[in-house]
Amino acid sequence: MILILDDNNNRAQGLSYALTFVGEANKVIPHTELAQAAKTAQEAIVVLGALNQGEHQQLIKAHPELPFLLIGETLKPLLDIANVIGLISEPFNQDITTQLLHDCQQYLRMKPCAGAAKNPKAFNGLVGDTEAVNHVRFLISQVAKTDANVLILGESGTGKEVVARNVHLLSGRNKGPFVPVNCGAIPGELLESELFGHEKGAFTGAISARKGRFELAQGGTLFLDEIGDMPLQMQVKLLRVLQERSYERVGGTKPIQADVRVIAATHRNLEEMIEAGDFREDLYYRLNVFPIENPALRERAQDIGLLLKELTKRVQQQSGQGVKFTDRAVESLQAHTWPGNIRELGNLVERMVIMFPDQVVDVPDLPSKYQHVDVEAFVPEYPEELLERQALNDIFGAGFVEEEDDPSINEHSRSTDMGMLPDEGIVLKDYLGELEISLITQALERHDYVVARAAEILGVRRTTLVEKMKKYDLNRD
Repeated sequence: MILILDDNNNRAQGLSYALTFVGEANKVIPHTELAQAAKTAQEAIVVLGALNQGEHQQLIKAHPELPFLLIGETLKPLLDIANVIGLISEPFNQDITTQLLHDCQQYLRMKPCAGAAKNPKAFNGLVGDTEAVNHVRFLISQVAKTDANVLILGESGTGKEVVARNVHLLSGRNKGPFVPVNCGAIPGELLESELFGHEKGAFTGAISARKGRFELAQGGTLFLDEIGDMPLQMQVKLLRVLQERSYERVGGTKPIQADVRVIAATHRNLEEMIEAGDFREDLYYRLNVFPIENPALRERAQDIGLLLKELTKRVQQQSGQGVKFTDRAVESLQAHTWPGNIRELGNLVERMVIMFPDQVVDVPDLPSKYQHVDVEAFVPEYPEELLERQALNDIFGAGFVEEEDDPSINEHSRSTDMGMLPDEGIVLKDYLGELEISLITQALERHDYVVARAAEILGVRRTTLVEKMKKYDLNRD
Protein backbone atom coordinates (compact mmCIF):
# COMPACT_ATOMS: atom_id res chain seq x y z
CA MET A 1 0.00 0.00 0.00
CA ILE A 2 1.30 3.47 -0.95
CA LEU A 3 0.36 6.18 1.55
CA ILE A 4 0.39 9.73 0.12
CA LEU A 5 0.95 12.59 2.58
CA ASP A 6 0.77 15.96 0.87
CA ASP A 7 -1.03 19.14 1.94
CA ASN A 8 -1.00 20.17 -1.72
CA ASN A 9 -4.32 18.44 -2.47
CA ASN A 10 -4.21 18.86 -6.26
CA ARG A 11 -0.76 17.28 -6.45
CA ALA A 12 -1.75 14.49 -4.07
CA GLN A 13 -4.84 13.59 -6.09
CA GLY A 14 -2.91 13.74 -9.36
CA LEU A 15 -0.31 11.29 -8.05
CA SER A 16 -3.08 9.06 -6.68
CA TYR A 17 -4.78 8.87 -10.11
CA ALA A 18 -1.44 8.14 -11.80
CA LEU A 19 -0.64 5.30 -9.38
CA THR A 20 -4.13 3.83 -9.68
CA PHE A 21 -3.80 3.90 -13.46
CA VAL A 22 -0.67 1.70 -13.32
CA GLY A 23 -2.28 -0.70 -10.82
CA GLU A 24 -0.64 0.47 -7.56
CA ALA A 25 -2.91 0.51 -4.51
CA ASN A 26 -2.70 3.87 -2.75
CA LYS A 27 -4.43 6.16 -0.27
CA VAL A 28 -4.22 9.89 0.45
CA ILE A 29 -4.13 10.53 4.22
CA PRO A 30 -3.23 13.38 6.60
CA HIS A 31 0.16 12.98 8.24
CA THR A 32 -1.46 12.60 11.69
CA GLU A 33 -2.92 9.23 10.58
CA LEU A 34 0.36 7.74 9.33
CA ALA A 35 1.09 5.57 12.37
CA GLN A 36 -2.35 3.94 12.35
CA ALA A 37 -2.42 3.51 8.55
CA ALA A 38 1.06 1.89 8.58
CA LYS A 39 -0.16 -0.67 11.14
CA THR A 40 -3.22 -1.49 9.03
CA ALA A 41 -1.25 -1.89 5.79
CA GLN A 42 0.96 -4.99 5.65
CA GLU A 43 3.79 -3.26 3.78
CA ALA A 44 3.48 0.52 3.53
CA ILE A 45 5.43 2.91 1.30
CA VAL A 46 5.10 6.60 2.14
CA VAL A 47 5.12 9.38 -0.47
CA LEU A 48 5.77 12.65 1.40
CA GLY A 49 5.05 16.08 -0.03
CA ALA A 50 4.30 19.47 1.53
CA LEU A 51 3.36 19.73 5.20
CA ASN A 52 1.91 22.95 6.57
CA GLN A 53 3.77 22.46 9.86
CA GLY A 54 7.01 21.55 8.09
CA GLU A 55 7.87 18.58 10.33
CA HIS A 56 9.25 16.40 7.53
CA GLN A 57 12.46 15.31 9.24
CA GLN A 58 10.77 14.44 12.56
CA LEU A 59 8.10 12.41 10.74
CA ILE A 60 10.64 10.44 8.69
CA LYS A 61 12.87 9.65 11.67
CA ALA A 62 9.87 8.61 13.76
CA HIS A 63 9.19 5.75 11.33
CA PRO A 64 12.54 4.06 10.47
CA GLU A 65 10.69 0.89 9.47
CA LEU A 66 8.99 2.68 6.53
CA PRO A 67 10.60 3.70 3.20
CA PHE A 68 9.86 7.30 2.12
CA LEU A 69 9.68 8.90 -1.31
CA LEU A 70 9.73 12.72 -1.49
CA ILE A 71 7.86 15.08 -3.84
CA GLY A 72 9.41 18.40 -4.75
CA GLU A 73 12.93 19.76 -5.08
CA THR A 74 12.60 21.71 -1.81
CA LEU A 75 12.82 18.42 0.13
CA LYS A 76 16.02 17.29 -1.60
CA PRO A 77 18.24 17.88 1.52
CA LEU A 78 16.29 15.09 3.28
CA LEU A 79 17.76 12.47 0.90
CA ASP A 80 20.61 11.98 3.38
CA ILE A 81 18.24 10.20 5.81
CA ALA A 82 18.64 6.42 5.51
CA ASN A 83 14.99 5.49 4.98
CA VAL A 84 14.44 8.17 2.31
CA ILE A 85 14.75 6.17 -0.92
CA GLY A 86 14.39 8.84 -3.60
CA LEU A 87 12.76 11.95 -5.00
CA ILE A 88 9.77 12.11 -7.38
CA SER A 89 9.83 15.12 -9.67
CA GLU A 90 6.93 16.73 -11.47
CA PRO A 91 5.58 15.98 -13.97
CA PHE A 92 5.41 12.35 -12.79
CA ASN A 93 7.42 9.89 -14.90
CA GLN A 94 6.03 6.36 -14.83
CA ASP A 95 9.35 4.57 -15.43
CA ILE A 96 11.23 6.53 -12.75
CA THR A 97 8.39 6.18 -10.24
CA THR A 98 8.14 2.41 -10.87
CA GLN A 99 11.88 2.01 -10.26
CA LEU A 100 11.66 3.98 -7.00
CA LEU A 101 8.73 1.84 -5.84
CA HIS A 102 10.82 -1.27 -6.53
CA ASP A 103 13.64 0.13 -4.39
CA CYS A 104 11.15 0.78 -1.58
CA GLN A 105 9.98 -2.83 -1.80
CA GLN A 106 13.61 -3.92 -1.48
CA TYR A 107 13.88 -1.78 1.66
CA LEU A 108 10.89 -3.57 3.17
CA ARG A 109 12.03 -7.01 2.06
CA MET A 110 15.59 -6.76 3.38
CA LYS A 111 14.68 -4.95 6.58
CA PRO A 112 16.52 -6.51 9.58
CA CYS A 113 14.45 -9.09 11.51
CA ALA A 114 11.58 -8.65 9.04
CA GLY A 115 10.82 -12.36 8.90
CA ALA A 116 12.00 -13.60 12.31
CA ALA A 117 9.72 -11.25 14.24
CA LYS A 118 6.64 -12.69 12.53
CA ASN A 119 7.49 -16.31 13.24
CA PRO A 120 9.80 -17.39 16.06
CA LYS A 121 10.29 -20.76 14.34
CA ALA A 122 11.45 -19.07 11.14
CA PHE A 123 14.59 -20.50 9.51
CA ASN A 124 15.08 -23.21 12.11
CA GLY A 125 18.53 -24.75 11.58
CA LEU A 126 19.36 -22.50 8.61
CA VAL A 127 22.58 -21.03 10.01
CA GLY A 128 24.62 -18.35 8.26
CA ASP A 129 24.83 -14.65 7.52
CA THR A 130 26.34 -14.52 4.03
CA GLU A 131 24.52 -13.09 1.02
CA ALA A 132 23.94 -16.59 -0.40
CA VAL A 133 22.14 -17.79 2.75
CA ASN A 134 20.13 -14.60 3.10
CA HIS A 135 18.96 -15.03 -0.51
CA VAL A 136 17.79 -18.58 0.31
CA ARG A 137 15.90 -17.19 3.32
CA PHE A 138 14.21 -14.63 1.07
CA LEU A 139 13.15 -17.31 -1.44
CA ILE A 140 11.80 -19.47 1.40
CA SER A 141 9.78 -16.62 2.90
CA GLN A 142 8.31 -15.75 -0.50
CA VAL A 143 7.27 -19.24 -1.62
CA ALA A 144 6.08 -20.34 1.84
CA LYS A 145 3.06 -18.03 1.51
CA THR A 146 1.80 -20.10 -1.44
CA ASP A 147 1.11 -23.76 -2.18
CA ALA A 148 3.41 -23.84 -5.21
CA ASN A 149 5.59 -26.89 -5.81
CA VAL A 150 9.25 -26.28 -4.85
CA LEU A 151 12.39 -27.90 -6.29
CA ILE A 152 15.48 -27.61 -4.09
CA LEU A 153 18.77 -28.04 -5.93
CA GLY A 154 22.28 -28.39 -4.55
CA GLU A 155 25.12 -30.75 -3.81
CA SER A 156 24.82 -33.58 -1.28
CA GLY A 157 25.24 -32.45 2.29
CA THR A 158 24.16 -28.82 1.77
CA GLY A 159 21.06 -29.15 3.95
CA LYS A 160 18.26 -29.41 1.38
CA GLU A 161 15.92 -30.98 3.94
CA VAL A 162 16.54 -28.02 6.27
CA VAL A 163 15.33 -25.69 3.51
CA ALA A 164 12.26 -27.88 2.92
CA ARG A 165 11.37 -27.92 6.62
CA ASN A 166 11.63 -24.14 6.77
CA VAL A 167 9.27 -23.77 3.79
CA HIS A 168 6.83 -25.97 5.73
CA LEU A 169 7.28 -24.08 9.02
CA LEU A 170 6.60 -20.71 7.41
CA SER A 171 3.64 -21.92 5.38
CA GLY A 172 -0.03 -22.09 6.26
CA ARG A 173 0.39 -25.87 6.49
CA ASN A 174 2.77 -25.73 9.47
CA LYS A 175 0.16 -27.29 11.76
CA GLY A 176 0.05 -30.32 9.44
CA PRO A 177 2.67 -33.09 9.15
CA PHE A 178 6.02 -32.83 7.38
CA VAL A 179 6.70 -36.24 5.79
CA PRO A 180 10.12 -36.87 4.18
CA VAL A 181 10.76 -39.68 1.69
CA ASN A 182 14.19 -40.58 0.29
CA CYS A 183 13.37 -41.83 -3.20
CA GLY A 184 16.88 -43.21 -3.65
CA ALA A 185 16.73 -45.37 -0.52
CA ILE A 186 13.54 -47.29 -1.46
CA PRO A 187 13.62 -50.06 -4.12
CA GLY A 188 11.67 -49.11 -7.25
CA GLU A 189 9.18 -51.97 -6.88
CA LEU A 190 8.24 -50.82 -3.36
CA LEU A 191 8.18 -47.07 -4.01
CA GLU A 192 4.59 -47.01 -5.34
CA SER A 193 3.27 -48.73 -2.23
CA GLU A 194 5.41 -46.46 -0.03
CA LEU A 195 4.01 -43.30 -1.62
CA PHE A 196 0.37 -44.24 -2.24
CA GLY A 197 -0.23 -47.07 0.25
CA HIS A 198 -1.88 -50.42 -0.53
CA GLU A 199 -5.02 -52.42 0.20
CA LYS A 200 -5.04 -55.79 1.90
CA GLY A 201 -4.09 -58.56 -0.54
CA ALA A 202 -2.83 -56.12 -3.20
CA PHE A 203 0.36 -58.19 -3.51
CA THR A 204 2.15 -61.02 -1.75
CA GLY A 205 2.85 -59.97 1.81
CA ALA A 206 0.15 -57.27 1.95
CA ILE A 207 -1.60 -58.81 4.95
CA SER A 208 -3.38 -55.56 5.86
CA ALA A 209 -4.20 -52.18 4.36
CA ARG A 210 -1.56 -49.49 4.80
CA LYS A 211 -1.49 -45.74 4.31
CA GLY A 212 1.12 -44.27 2.00
CA ARG A 213 3.25 -41.16 2.51
CA PHE A 214 0.84 -38.99 0.50
CA GLU A 215 -1.96 -39.98 2.87
CA LEU A 216 0.22 -39.46 5.96
CA ALA A 217 1.12 -35.97 4.71
CA GLN A 218 -2.52 -34.96 4.19
CA GLY A 219 -2.94 -31.29 5.12
CA GLY A 220 0.82 -30.84 5.34
CA THR A 221 3.97 -31.18 3.23
CA LEU A 222 5.50 -34.17 1.43
CA PHE A 223 9.26 -33.90 0.88
CA LEU A 224 10.55 -36.09 -1.96
CA ASP A 225 14.32 -36.17 -1.46
CA GLU A 226 16.61 -37.35 -4.28
CA ILE A 227 13.78 -37.17 -6.84
CA GLY A 228 16.40 -37.77 -9.55
CA ASP A 229 16.70 -41.40 -8.37
CA MET A 230 12.99 -42.12 -8.93
CA PRO A 231 12.38 -44.81 -11.63
CA LEU A 232 10.70 -43.64 -14.85
CA GLN A 233 7.53 -45.68 -14.30
CA MET A 234 7.04 -43.99 -10.92
CA GLN A 235 7.66 -40.59 -12.46
CA VAL A 236 4.61 -41.11 -14.67
CA LYS A 237 2.41 -41.94 -11.66
CA LEU A 238 3.72 -39.01 -9.64
CA LEU A 239 3.00 -36.66 -12.57
CA ARG A 240 -0.60 -37.88 -12.67
CA VAL A 241 -1.05 -37.15 -8.97
CA LEU A 242 0.39 -33.64 -9.34
CA GLN A 243 -1.93 -32.95 -12.27
CA GLU A 244 -5.16 -34.44 -10.93
CA ARG A 245 -4.50 -33.96 -7.18
CA SER A 246 -5.84 -37.47 -6.49
CA TYR A 247 -4.49 -41.03 -6.34
CA GLU A 248 -5.47 -44.59 -5.47
CA ARG A 249 -3.85 -47.09 -3.16
CA VAL A 250 -2.15 -50.06 -4.79
CA GLY A 251 -4.89 -52.65 -5.31
CA GLY A 252 -7.61 -50.08 -4.58
CA THR A 253 -10.23 -48.36 -6.74
CA LYS A 254 -11.35 -45.52 -4.46
CA PRO A 255 -9.75 -42.16 -5.38
CA ILE A 256 -8.18 -40.21 -2.52
CA GLN A 257 -7.81 -36.44 -2.74
CA ALA A 258 -4.20 -35.24 -2.31
CA ASP A 259 -4.34 -32.17 -0.08
CA VAL A 260 -0.54 -32.09 0.02
CA ARG A 261 2.16 -29.58 -0.84
CA VAL A 262 5.02 -31.31 -2.69
CA ILE A 263 8.64 -30.24 -2.23
CA ALA A 264 11.28 -32.16 -4.18
CA ALA A 265 15.07 -32.08 -3.94
CA THR A 266 18.00 -33.52 -5.84
CA HIS A 267 21.76 -33.19 -6.22
CA ARG A 268 21.56 -34.32 -9.85
CA ASN A 269 21.36 -32.13 -12.97
CA LEU A 270 17.81 -32.91 -14.07
CA GLU A 271 18.14 -31.08 -17.39
CA GLU A 272 21.03 -33.37 -18.36
CA MET A 273 18.97 -36.37 -17.22
CA ILE A 274 16.10 -35.20 -19.46
CA GLU A 275 18.43 -35.12 -22.47
CA ALA A 276 19.66 -38.61 -21.58
CA GLY A 277 16.08 -39.89 -21.27
CA ASP A 278 16.35 -40.63 -17.55
CA PHE A 279 13.90 -38.01 -16.30
CA ARG A 280 10.55 -36.88 -17.69
CA GLU A 281 10.50 -33.32 -18.98
CA ASP A 282 6.81 -32.80 -18.10
CA LEU A 283 7.43 -33.88 -14.49
CA TYR A 284 10.44 -31.56 -14.29
CA TYR A 285 8.33 -28.54 -15.19
CA ARG A 286 5.61 -29.63 -12.75
CA LEU A 287 8.14 -29.74 -9.91
CA ASN A 288 10.26 -26.79 -10.99
CA VAL A 289 7.60 -24.15 -10.37
CA PHE A 290 9.82 -22.45 -7.78
CA PRO A 291 13.48 -23.58 -7.75
CA ILE A 292 15.75 -22.85 -4.77
CA GLU A 293 19.50 -23.32 -5.32
CA ASN A 294 21.14 -24.30 -2.04
CA PRO A 295 24.74 -23.00 -2.00
CA ALA A 296 27.70 -25.31 -1.39
CA LEU A 297 29.71 -24.72 1.78
CA ARG A 298 32.76 -23.52 -0.19
CA GLU A 299 30.56 -20.73 -1.60
CA ARG A 300 29.69 -19.52 1.90
CA ALA A 301 32.97 -20.14 3.73
CA GLN A 302 32.46 -17.08 5.96
CA ASP A 303 29.57 -18.94 7.63
CA ILE A 304 31.86 -21.72 8.92
CA GLY A 305 32.44 -19.98 12.28
CA LEU A 306 28.67 -19.80 12.94
CA LEU A 307 28.16 -23.36 11.69
CA LEU A 308 30.88 -24.68 14.03
CA LYS A 309 29.10 -23.14 17.02
CA GLU A 310 25.75 -24.57 15.97
CA LEU A 311 27.12 -28.06 15.22
CA THR A 312 29.12 -28.11 18.48
CA LYS A 313 26.00 -27.13 20.39
CA ARG A 314 24.11 -30.08 18.87
CA VAL A 315 26.89 -32.55 19.70
CA GLN A 316 27.11 -31.17 23.25
CA GLN A 317 23.37 -31.70 23.74
CA GLN A 318 23.80 -35.35 22.76
CA SER A 319 27.11 -36.26 24.39
CA GLY A 320 27.50 -33.65 27.13
CA GLN A 321 30.90 -32.62 25.75
CA GLY A 322 31.87 -29.83 23.38
CA VAL A 323 34.91 -28.29 21.77
CA LYS A 324 36.18 -24.85 20.78
CA PHE A 325 38.17 -23.76 17.73
CA THR A 326 40.85 -21.07 17.61
CA ASP A 327 40.56 -18.27 15.06
CA ARG A 328 43.47 -19.85 13.17
CA ALA A 329 41.63 -23.18 13.02
CA VAL A 330 38.50 -21.48 11.66
CA GLU A 331 40.62 -19.67 9.06
CA SER A 332 42.14 -23.00 8.01
CA LEU A 333 38.72 -24.64 7.71
CA GLN A 334 37.47 -21.73 5.60
CA ALA A 335 40.20 -22.50 3.07
CA HIS A 336 39.02 -26.12 2.63
CA THR A 337 36.94 -27.09 -0.43
CA TRP A 338 34.37 -29.19 1.53
CA PRO A 339 33.26 -31.77 -1.04
CA GLY A 340 30.94 -33.22 1.64
CA ASN A 341 29.58 -29.77 2.55
CA ILE A 342 27.86 -29.27 5.93
CA ARG A 343 27.60 -33.03 6.51
CA GLU A 344 31.41 -33.27 6.28
CA LEU A 345 31.81 -30.32 8.67
CA GLY A 346 29.45 -32.00 11.15
CA ASN A 347 31.49 -35.21 11.02
CA LEU A 348 34.67 -33.23 11.71
CA VAL A 349 33.12 -31.56 14.76
CA GLU A 350 32.11 -34.96 16.18
CA ARG A 351 35.64 -36.28 15.62
CA MET A 352 37.22 -33.27 17.35
CA VAL A 353 34.86 -33.66 20.33
CA ILE A 354 35.96 -37.29 20.68
CA MET A 355 39.67 -36.42 20.43
CA PHE A 356 39.67 -33.17 22.42
CA PRO A 357 36.59 -33.16 24.70
CA ASP A 358 35.92 -29.72 26.21
CA GLN A 359 39.28 -28.46 24.90
CA VAL A 360 40.47 -25.89 22.37
CA VAL A 361 41.39 -27.12 18.87
CA ASP A 362 44.15 -25.35 16.90
CA VAL A 363 45.37 -25.90 13.33
CA PRO A 364 47.94 -28.66 14.21
CA ASP A 365 45.15 -30.58 16.00
CA LEU A 366 43.05 -30.79 12.81
CA PRO A 367 43.43 -33.78 10.45
CA SER A 368 46.15 -33.03 7.91
CA LYS A 369 43.79 -32.47 4.97
CA TYR A 370 42.13 -29.59 6.85
CA GLN A 371 45.43 -27.84 7.66
CA HIS A 372 45.57 -25.02 5.11
CA VAL A 373 47.33 -22.46 7.35
CA ASP A 374 51.07 -22.79 7.96
CA VAL A 375 51.34 -22.85 11.76
CA GLU A 376 54.21 -24.33 13.79
CA ALA A 377 52.90 -26.69 16.42
CA PHE A 378 53.57 -25.64 20.00
CA VAL A 379 56.04 -28.04 21.64
CA PRO A 380 56.45 -27.24 25.35
CA GLU A 381 59.87 -27.17 27.03
CA TYR A 382 59.97 -28.69 30.51
CA PRO A 383 62.33 -27.95 33.42
CA GLU A 384 65.34 -30.27 33.79
CA GLU A 385 64.01 -31.52 37.12
CA LEU A 386 60.83 -32.77 35.48
CA LEU A 387 62.72 -34.41 32.62
CA GLU A 388 65.09 -36.16 35.05
CA ARG A 389 62.12 -37.42 37.04
CA GLN A 390 60.56 -38.80 33.84
CA ALA A 391 63.88 -40.43 32.90
CA LEU A 392 64.04 -42.13 36.29
CA ASN A 393 60.50 -43.41 35.85
CA ASP A 394 61.40 -44.77 32.41
CA ILE A 395 64.59 -46.46 33.68
CA PHE A 396 63.45 -47.96 36.94
CA GLY A 397 59.87 -48.58 35.97
CA ALA A 398 60.59 -50.59 32.80
CA GLY A 399 60.59 -54.36 32.77
CA PHE A 400 63.52 -56.39 31.57
CA VAL A 401 63.98 -60.04 30.56
CA GLU A 402 67.27 -61.28 31.99
CA GLU A 403 69.57 -63.01 29.53
CA GLU A 404 71.23 -65.50 31.94
CA ASP A 405 73.00 -67.40 29.21
CA ASP A 406 74.75 -64.34 27.71
CA PRO A 407 78.20 -64.13 29.29
CA SER A 408 78.81 -60.71 27.72
CA ILE A 409 76.34 -59.09 30.09
CA ASN A 410 78.12 -58.46 33.38
CA GLU A 411 76.32 -58.30 36.69
CA HIS A 412 76.64 -54.51 36.97
CA SER A 413 75.07 -53.76 33.61
CA ARG A 414 72.33 -56.38 34.12
CA SER A 415 71.27 -54.95 37.46
CA THR A 416 71.32 -51.39 36.09
CA ASP A 417 69.33 -52.32 32.95
CA MET A 418 66.76 -54.06 35.13
CA GLY A 419 66.24 -50.87 37.10
CA MET A 420 67.98 -52.37 40.12
CA LEU A 421 70.40 -50.23 42.09
CA PRO A 422 73.88 -51.93 42.22
CA ASP A 423 75.37 -52.66 45.63
CA GLU A 424 78.25 -50.28 45.02
CA GLY A 425 75.76 -47.52 43.99
CA ILE A 426 75.89 -45.09 41.06
CA VAL A 427 76.31 -41.37 40.49
CA LEU A 428 72.78 -40.63 39.27
CA LYS A 429 73.59 -37.39 37.44
CA ASP A 430 76.50 -38.97 35.55
CA TYR A 431 74.46 -42.04 34.75
CA LEU A 432 71.58 -39.99 33.29
CA GLY A 433 74.04 -37.82 31.37
CA GLU A 434 75.69 -40.85 29.79
CA LEU A 435 72.28 -42.30 28.93
CA GLU A 436 71.21 -39.01 27.30
CA ILE A 437 74.48 -38.79 25.29
CA SER A 438 74.04 -42.37 24.11
CA LEU A 439 70.44 -41.86 22.94
CA ILE A 440 71.21 -38.54 21.19
CA THR A 441 74.24 -40.06 19.44
CA GLN A 442 72.20 -43.05 18.24
CA ALA A 443 69.47 -40.76 16.89
CA LEU A 444 71.97 -38.53 15.08
CA GLU A 445 73.87 -41.46 13.55
CA ARG A 446 70.64 -43.19 12.51
CA HIS A 447 69.52 -40.08 10.55
CA ASP A 448 72.98 -39.05 9.27
CA TYR A 449 73.13 -36.07 11.63
CA VAL A 450 69.98 -34.43 10.20
CA VAL A 451 69.06 -32.58 13.38
CA ALA A 452 65.39 -32.07 12.56
CA ARG A 453 64.78 -35.79 12.02
CA ALA A 454 66.80 -36.77 15.09
CA ALA A 455 64.81 -34.30 17.19
CA GLU A 456 61.59 -35.80 15.88
CA ILE A 457 62.52 -39.34 16.86
CA LEU A 458 63.68 -38.15 20.31
CA GLY A 459 60.48 -36.19 20.84
CA VAL A 460 62.19 -32.85 21.51
CA ARG A 461 62.28 -29.51 19.72
CA ARG A 462 65.05 -28.92 17.21
CA THR A 463 66.40 -25.97 19.23
CA THR A 464 66.52 -28.12 22.38
CA LEU A 465 68.52 -30.84 20.58
CA VAL A 466 70.98 -28.25 19.20
CA GLU A 467 71.60 -26.94 22.72
CA LYS A 468 72.24 -30.44 24.07
CA MET A 469 74.63 -31.18 21.19
CA LYS A 470 76.60 -28.07 22.13
CA LYS A 471 76.49 -29.04 25.80
CA TYR A 472 77.89 -32.53 25.18
CA ASP A 473 80.05 -31.54 22.18
CA LEU A 474 78.32 -33.99 19.86
CA ASN A 475 79.26 -32.45 16.51
CA ARG A 476 79.69 -34.82 13.60
CA ASP A 477 83.49 -34.32 13.35
